[in-house]
Amino acid sequence: MWRERAKTKAAALLAAKRWRRQPPKTLITTPVEIRTLSSFTASSRNFPGTPAFSSRRLSLKPFSSINLDSHREREGIAETEEEEEESGDWEEEEEADEPEIGDGGDGGGIVLRDVPWGERVLSVAREVVLQLGDDIDLHAFKVSPKGYIYLRLDKLTHKYGCPSMDEIESFSRAYKRRLDEIGELGEIPDDLGLQVSSPGAERLLRTPDDLDRFKDMPMLVSYVEDKTDTNNQNHTEKVLVLDSVDTESQQCTWKLANVRENRDAQNKGRPLSRKQKDWRLTLSFESIKRVNLYLDSKAK
Repeated sequence: MWRERAKTKAAALLAAKRWRRQPPKTLITTPVEIRTLSSFTASSRNFPGTPAFSSRRLSLKPFSSINLDSHREREGIAETEEEEEESGDWEEEEEADEPEIGDGGDGGGIVLRDVPWGERVLSVAREVVLQLGDDIDLHAFKVSPKGYIYLRLDKLTHKYGCPSMDEIESFSRAYKRRLDEIGELGEIPDDLGLQVSSPGAERLLRTPDDLDRFKDMPMLVSYVEDKTDTNNQNHTEKVLVLDSVDTESQQCTWKLANVRENRDAQNKGRPLSRKQKDWRLTLSFESIKRVNLYLDSKAK
C-alpha cells in the first residue's frame, strides 16, 4: 500500500513541477469539492436555496490535471513546500473598486489589452462554448499580458446565470485541450494560466438588455432623481423589481421589491403595505447609473 501511495505522490509532484505557475485557490459551488493539485478557497456569500457559494470558480493551469481533494486525503498526499511556493506565482484577477459594464470581469464583455495572442484564445473559447449547448454563453473574457486568461460562463436558463460544476469542469477540460493543441503549434504561449468562473449572484446588469431576463428578481438600482441633470453625482439607491420596459420611449417602470430594506422597521415580518405595493417609479435608461441583482433570503 505504501508503494502505491509513493507512486501517487510522485505523480502529483511531477505534474506540479511541469508548469511555471500554479493556479490560485479554487472555488466551485458544489457539495463535492474539486481542487487543482493544491488549491482551494471558499466565499462567504450564498446563493439563496443553494448549499454553496455565490461564485463558482475553477482556476486551473492549462494542461494541468484536476484531482478530487478527497483522493489526495485518501491517498495520504500532503502539500509540499515546493507546491506551496509555486502556487504563490498566480496573478489574481485585477478588479476595479466599482465594476463597469464591459470591463471583462464582473461587468462582462471582452478585454484583450492588445495582447498578441488574445484574439486567438478568445476565438477558441467561443468555439468550445458553442459545443456546450444553447444555454451556455460567454459572459466575460479578459487576458493579461503576464499570461493569464480570466473567463466567466453564463447559463441562460439558470436563475442567477450560474453554470453547474460539471459544466464548468467540462468547458475547462475542453478548452485546455484546444489550448494545448494550438500551443504545440506555436500560435500561443504554452504556459498560460486559466481561471473559469460564473458571473456571480450579485452580477452587474446591462440596461436595458438584461432587465427583461431578470424581471422577476429584486435588483439594486442606482439612479439620478433629477431627470434634467443626468450627470448629477448624487444617486439614489433602492431595491426594486422591474414592472415594464418601453424601448421606444427609452424608459422603464419599477415597483418596490418585497425585501427587508423596503419593509417598515417598526413592524418586522410584515409584508409591504398597500401604498407600497401600488408605488411605481418610471426612469429613463439614461438616468439609471447602475443595476445589480440583489440577494435577500426573505425576498418574495
